[in-house]
Amino acid sequence: MVVQSKHFLNTASSLVLDSLKGLCVINPHLALDAANRVIYLAKLDRTKVALLCGGGSGHEPSHSGFVGQGILTAAVCGNVFASPSSSQVRRAIDLVNNDKGTIIIVKNYTGDVLNFGLAKEQHSAIHPERSDRVKFLVVGDDVAVGRAQGKIVGRRGLAGVCLVYKIAGALSARAGSLDEVYAVAKYVSSRLGTIGVGLEHCHVPGTAVPDTHLGANELEIGLGIHNESGHRRLSPVPPLNELIPNLIKMIISTTDPDRSFVPFENNGTDRVVLLVNNLGGLSELELCAIVGETKSALDKQGISVMRVLAGSFMTSLNMPGFSITLLLLPNANDTGAIPADMILSLLDDPANAPGFKWSSNMEPSAALEMSCPVSSPASPLSSSQFALKAPDVASFNTAIRRACDAIVAAEGEITEMDKIAGDGDCGLTLKAGASGVLEALNHSITGEDVVNSVITISKVAEEKMGGTSGALYSIFFSSLAQALAHSSAEIATLDVWSSALKTALAKLYTYTRARPPSRTLIDPLAAFVDVLPAGLESAVSAVQEAAEKTRDIDATAGRSTYIEGEWLKEKRVADPGAWGVKVIIEALAK
Repeated sequence: MVVQSKHFLNTASSLVLDSLKGLCVINPHLALDAANRVIYLAKLDRTKVALLCGGGSGHEPSHSGFVGQGILTAAVCGNVFASPSSSQVRRAIDLVNNDKGTIIIVKNYTGDVLNFGLAKEQHSAIHPERSDRVKFLVVGDDVAVGRAQGKIVGRRGLAGVCLVYKIAGALSARAGSLDEVYAVAKYVSSRLGTIGVGLEHCHVPGTAVPDTHLGANELEIGLGIHNESGHRRLSPVPPLNELIPNLIKMIISTTDPDRSFVPFENNGTDRVVLLVNNLGGLSELELCAIVGETKSALDKQGISVMRVLAGSFMTSLNMPGFSITLLLLPNANDTGAIPADMILSLLDDPANAPGFKWSSNMEPSAALEMSCPVSSPASPLSSSQFALKAPDVASFNTAIRRACDAIVAAEGEITEMDKIAGDGDCGLTLKAGASGVLEALNHSITGEDVVNSVITISKVAEEKMGGTSGALYSIFFSSLAQALAHSSAEIATLDVWSSALKTALAKLYTYTRARPPSRTLIDPLAAFVDVLPAGLESAVSAVQEAAEKTRDIDATAGRSTYIEGEWLKEKRVADPGAWGVKVIIEALAK
């Protein structure tokens, strides 16, 4: 898979500071110490415990995006994937200094631990009277690296730390003491498990374009948030319903002594908070599918999901991947535990940090589909009272099958056209419609009943194609069925078809402004309707000519309207929708 290596920036060296300035523009409650790249609350409440975090940039919204009432007090930002210096951190400690105390929370990476730890010790040396007012917590939630391999460095810090920020921040906002906030943060960090998976590594702005790290059909499990290689690779990329259960098992396993980090019971009593984190390059479409599949996998394991959070929390620039974090809530009989209800209520408390995404302060519903009354309006065209027949029933069926087969065969050609002239989905959309019609040929399309056959084609276009093309085809065929139904003829002759097609096109014109020449499917369709009364052969020739002409005309409707006209003419690519109509009509007329 190719690494996306282009970026919008002034210079790579100024990107972090430029981003922090923009963050403050969006969020006036934040302030910036530009010299030290510290984001902090503009109006500090020094009667509350301060929470300070930070690390390398490139993980946004972590860490600066979590500064806000109810979460963090300040965040220190290093260069991309590089820890801030101890002097930067010392400045942050001074900025948030208060009577209640400060907790420094860092992910378990050597640079962060050393630089934040050094700053804490330096601060204590300079201000010995405050040394007991600054506490230090290292969070490691990764389950990919086993105990043997990570015995010196420990578990890496991943997206789970964001839950620690939120829960500890909420307790601070409730005026919890330094010891209380620290105890809750430490307990929560001990109950976290996270596993990440990616389709490719990310690209760091200002660095050379890397070679492809993973194959076109390969993914990596257990990769880190700084481009560290993962635990293992899989090829081909499995479907989500196979991948996610395996990821879940890595978190909840208690049989692998090397990776049994979190004390799951696995007996149907476990309750968790689920965090699905976008590592930076996933679409929202994919992310929600991942959330749903993860919830389903946990249900099958007998694990109750009490809260769900999803979005970009701890990214790795533009990495196309995600991580799953489970926070195991304590059972009622766990000794020394922070009560589960308290953890959930702290998680539910409001927060105004720009990077914190919260879905609902309630348990996800077990019923994804709600029952509701469904109206079933009777369709006057859906009965068999309209006995309009084809002149040759067998030829009618064969022609439709031939047209569908032609569209399926032309999918690749039409798709390539649409990659240049549109959004790349026209071929697949037409193929989906053709496949649906082929299926319907087995039971509800027949030359014995032309009207209901056309109605069926309209429904297939609506249900299988979707989008603009599906709507256009469905409207046209629905209108065509109405016109045919109002014919007094018993046999669908050329004259009957010509009259009905003219009516259907006029009805379609009430829903689109496209008129020939428009570089759309309207061009060959209108040509066919206009010339058909003169004969089928002439009409097919008119269709071919109209489709070919779309190579050289300006687009006035459709996706091509948004593409630079001269570039389209230079490419001389036909309009994919028009070409699809040409393929259909040519095949029907053979």
